[in-house]
Amino acid sequence: MSTQETVRRKAGSVEETALRIEPEKAEQLVDALNTDLAATYVLYHQVKKHHWNVEGAEFLELHEYLGEVTADLEVAADEIAERAQAIGGVPLSGGATYEEHAPIEPEDDDVYDIRTSLQNNIDAMGTMIESMRDHIALANELGDYTTEELLREHLATVEEHAHHFEHYLEDDTLVLDSATR
Repeated sequence: MSTQETVRRKAGSVEETALRIEPEKAEQLVDALNTDLAATYVLYHQVKKHHWNVEGAEFLELHEYLGEVTADLEVAADEIAERAQAIGGVPLSGGATYEEHAPIEPEDDDVYDIRTSLQNNIDAMGTMIESMRDHIALANELGDYTTEELLREHLATVEEHAHHFEHYLEDDTLVLDSATR
């Protein structure tokens, strides 16, 4: 086992890269990307909890869909972290760090009915969507069109999932609850 303990890059630092983004701009962009990374992972863990705990007549469809949502969030987190690194930053890592830097509050550890769970996801996604829109505008303003495009792609996916969650919460269903039988 290696005993080498050389820190190659300090967390929170930004260095110049071949992409030639000015250090002041890179710092702002890395901060924005790390905020989106944190939000993505906080949401990922919340949706994953719902994926594990969903029950009821629509279990299988919701279980599979929530799995798709977490897969999309995992891809987004990876691409956001890699972009932060590419422009000279150090991506955030670790659950407590993500919760500290995310603009969304994670749901507590309790298990809720699926309607409450989906509504909690919509609320978190709404905050995340607003944050990502601000960061897209920032990337555009700073001339980092690659970061802008990356965030646009992930924003579109989060918006699509939020819209699908809205559909699941509509009151028109073929499943009758015990009160209507």
